[in-house]
Amino acid sequence: MRVSMIGQAAFGEAALRRLQAEGVEIVGISAPAPRDPARPDPLWKAAEEAGIALLDTASLKSPEGLSRWAALAGDLCVMAFVTEILPDGVFGLPPKGTVQYHPSLLPLHRGSSAINWAIINGDAETGLTMFWPDRGIDTGPILLQKRCPIGPDDTVGSLYFEKLFPMGIDAVAESVALVAAGKEPHDAQDHAMATYEPPCADHHGEIRWYEPANQVYARIRGCNPQPGAWTTFGGAKLRIFDSRLTGDHAPGMPGRVLAVDGDGVTVRLNGGVLRVLRVQPEGGKKTSAGEWAAAAGLQEGFRFR
Repeated sequence: MRVSMIGQAAFGEAALRRLQAEGVEIVGISAPAPRDPARPDPLWKAAEEAGIALLDTASLKSPEGLSRWAALAGDLCVMAFVTEILPDGVFGLPPKGTVQYHPSLLPLHRGSSAINWAIINGDAETGLTMFWPDRGIDTGPILLQKRCPIGPDDTVGSLYFEKLFPMGIDAVAESVALVAAGKEPHDAQDHAMATYEPPCADHHGEIRWYEPANQVYARIRGCNPQPGAWTTFGGAKLRIFDSRLTGDHAPGMPGRVLAVDGDGVTVRLNGGVLRVLRVQPEGGKKTSAGEWAAAAGLQEGFRFR
């Protein structure tokens, strides 16, 4: 079976190498064309090194690009981490259709920030879906799903790279094998159960210190590493990344700084205590919370609002 791929970044590269290792014939790759020749997209670079036909993903939006893609004559297309909004015509070109990876248990968390919102909303588990894309946003029939728990300290980074990334590469290979064997499901989603959230943007990361401790901690974890949960200090944004929530209790208002030391900053929450370990001041780089506090003059008793 001849397979074409649309994707990018480390996930796209890993999916390509896994399919190659399993003997799948890859007839073409669509990835973002390098803007800087010295820093090509990992999937683009891997395809170039393997001598596989390449197209810029943005070109698939034009009749010329679509014709070139069709000429590769893939039997199945695999979409592995695609951020471009592509025309419907792309999906139906291969005789066996197109399958796409999505990092949630569809129909839950449709949209581009599925991992962020699963954590922010306090979900106990998430997973991934390989589905058949159609005109809607993540609305197509399901080929397969895999589940995984969301740990109490998981961030977007840890959940993706430690769980959903490796599970996703397995799911891509499994999906191709199912299609090759003619055993691929096309199970309709239950649209009545669907949820959709917008892209997780900067304003979603604002920390509301009055919220329950678990909600504050979930927002910080669900915005780590992007877009970064934030509060203000000295009239400027301070982004909070690595942190830990404890069940300790302390007197005072939520947001009050309980302690400052070389390793971090301890802040009272509504129902717990937050240990802040890594921050990023506005206009600066990520740094140890303790180092930032010493340089910024943060003292015990200050209250974040």
